[in-house]
Formats: sequence, C-alpha cells, structure tokens
Amino acid sequence: MKSLPKIVLLAALALLPLQVVWAEEKLPLPRTDEIRLDEAARLAAELGEEVWKGWSAAPFAVLLITPEREFLLRHPKPPADFRGEGGVLSRTRTLSPGMLATFPFEGTSTIVVGQAESTFVKTSTPWVLTVLHEHFHQLQQSRPGYFQDVNSLGLSGDDQTGMWMLNYPFPYKAPAVAEQFSAMSRRLAVALRARGKADFRAAAAAYLQAKQDFKKLLSEKDYRYFSLQLWQEGLARYTECRVARLAAAKAPPGAEFKALPDFTSYERVATSLEEGILARLLDAKLADDERNAFYAVGAGEGLLLDELSPGWQDRYFRERFQTDSYFPAER
Repeated sequence: MKSLPKIVLLAALALLPLQVVWAEEKLPLPRTDEIRLDEAARLAAELGEEVWKGWSAAPFAVLLITPEREFLLRHPKPPADFRGEGGVLSRTRTLSPGMLATFPFEGTSTIVVGQAESTFVKTSTPWVLTVLHEHFHQLQQSRPGYFQDVNSLGLSGDDQTGMWMLNYPFPYKAPAVAEQFSAMSRRLAVALRARGKADFRAAAAAYLQAKQDFKKLLSEKDYRYFSLQLWQEGLARYTECRVARLAAAKAPPGAEFKALPDFTSYERVATSLEEGILARLLDAKLADDERNAFYAVGAGEGLLLDELSPGWQDRYFRERFQTDSYFPAER
C-alpha cells in the first residue's frame, strides 16, 4: 500500500505526455520558485506548440540563481560542482542574482535566471512569461545550423565571444537614423491601433514604407544587424504577448500559482505588455535605448503580422534573421 501513491502518480503522468516535469521528487527549491517554474512548464506544455510548431522539442534547461545557491534543472550534462538528488542539482552561487539570459551551458542552451524579485520583472506572472521568452531563445538556438548561420551574417568582426550581439557598433546616435527610427516606430504604433478598422491596411503600408526609408539610411551590414534583432529579440517579446493572450483565453493559472501574493492575471499582463510596446513605439529614443529599442519594433511587427499575414510563423525558421519577407507582397 505504501507504493500506491507513486503508482498513481506515474499513471497520471502517462496521461499527460506533453507535460514538462521538472523532477520526480519534491524540488529542493524555495516553494515559490518551484510553483513559478511549474507554471512556466505547464504553459509550455499546454500552449507551446500552438505558438510555435516544434517548441516542445527544444531544451528546457534552467539555471535558477538565488542569493545563496544556484539550482540546475533538466540539464543533460551537469558540471561536477553541481550536487543533489531528485533531478535538481545545486552549487554555491557564482552568478549575479539579477541575470536573465539564455546561452549554451556545458553544451546545452540554458535559461540563466534570478528569482523574480531579483530581476527587472519583479513579480510572478511577468517572470513566468519572461522565462518563456527565454525558452523561445532555446528553440532558436536548438535549430540546426543556428550558430553557424548567425556567424555567416558577417557581423562579429574580430569578436569570438558572442558579445558582438550586444555591442555591435550600430549608428544609434546618428541624427538622421534616430529621427527616422522614431518616425518609423510611430507609424507602427498607428498601424497597431488601426487593427480592425477600415484604415488598417493603409496604416500598415505607411509603416512598411517608413521602414524602407529607414533601411536607406543604413549600410547593408547595419540593416542585417537590425533585422537580426527584430527576428531574434523582438519576436521573443511578441511571444510573451502571444502566450499571455492564449493563457488568458484557454489555460487558466494553476491554483497554487494563482494563490501567490504577487499573482497577476494573464489578461492583465497581456494588456500591460501590449500597452508597453505601444508606449515604447510612440516615444522611441534610439540614441538612448540603443539595441533595446529594437525589441518593441520586432514585437509590434509580430502583432501586425498576425493581422496581415496569418500563419506567418510557418516561415520563421525557413526565412531566418529578418522579418521583411513575412509581409505580403501586395498590401
């Protein structure tokens, strides 16, 4: 009789083949972090394939940083300094608790993230969606040839560390570039606000023309960098919005997650994310925000494409590192 609960658990898991299970036993983590990670896993299992085909096959390794310890979950080849049982390993903290990134760790694309309170997102629901933003980067990085093809863009110069992704010398402060970027961003905001209205297609066409005018101010190499950032980071931000909207419509939060004191509904966070994108587009400051200003443009394009070109996601991994070809030729 003592073995019955485990048998029941295994039977239940067999009925949920897509469920992401973090460990077979109780996680040796702070309870709040366990609940948050379970919620991220649940959303990935229930909604992932609807958002991006093939997402369920991506790695979901996580390195969670707490003030004292680092916890490694779902990693196939953990380093020797991580110790533990039950599928979760830990070591003394070595990384910043405010980290929020995804990169190869011991050969596996890994989300490296601090607790919600230590990161810029601060609370549970935005943190879960940000983890899924990073999980989308795991999908990008796990596709065949990703790293080689990124290198073939010819943007890294002499940098062999990958830091060129952050430090590429884009002409952020060139007055004409910054001015046109602001004009283009405002056009995108206008088009997004016109969704469902008679002037939507005209507004979308005006945005795309403004984007072409922006392109003319850049070298071919600089435009490749801009396009890569829209594709990689901007559409990861869009993914947060899409997951939040779908979760609000069809994947209500688990009881324990909903009971967290800092819980916010998915509907409310989805609205906040979209309003934040619009605000950034309307007040774009390329010279100040630099690369971060591209996130709102890429996210806005994803929302625009949902209206202009349904099913555009099927082209995402076939036509990589740019978004221009996803828009219909006739607008």
